[in-house]
Amino acid sequence: MLVQKILISSCLLGNPVRYNGLDAKLHSDILDRWIGEGRVVSVCPELAAGLSVPREAAEIRGGSGIDVLNNASQIVTRSGNLLTPQFVFGARQALETARQHDIKIAVLTDGSPSCGSAYVYDGSFSGIKLWGSTGVTTALLSTEGLEVFSQFQLFEADRRLLELDRGHAV
Repeated sequence: MLVQKILISSCLLGNPVRYNGLDAKLHSDILDRWIGEGRVVSVCPELAAGLSVPREAAEIRGGSGIDVLNNASQIVTRSGNLLTPQFVFGARQALETARQHDIKIAVLTDGSPSCGSAYVYDGSFSGIKLWGSTGVTTALLSTEGLEVFSQFQLFEADRRLLELDRGHAV
């Protein structure tokens, strides 16, 4: 039986790819099992877009990831550099990776302007969270039919993955 693969943010796997050069490694029996089963496909939209590590922090100014995709808001750094094209390109690269592996589920890092699924920051660089707003990659993957979970929703993602394995998915 073929097992369903799952897209995972590279930083959650312990790779130091975050803007500050650090990782966000998850310590989880579920993740360890997924790795052991050969399910995990790593992705970092920012690196796929050619951004460096470390790099200046970026936030979505004036909206959410879907607004960025619709050219209604932008991604900027604290110093005002526009990174919208890079983030959109990285999101498209993540989607292409998901399509290559027939992936239907992703676990991405919350709060990120690329990968946030429950919240992103408001673009003021003051730590204000916009709950219910998503990052650019999450927005694109979701509009293309993928289910995106945060690192805090591993049980839910695992349950959905098992449903897909059993053929109970639409």
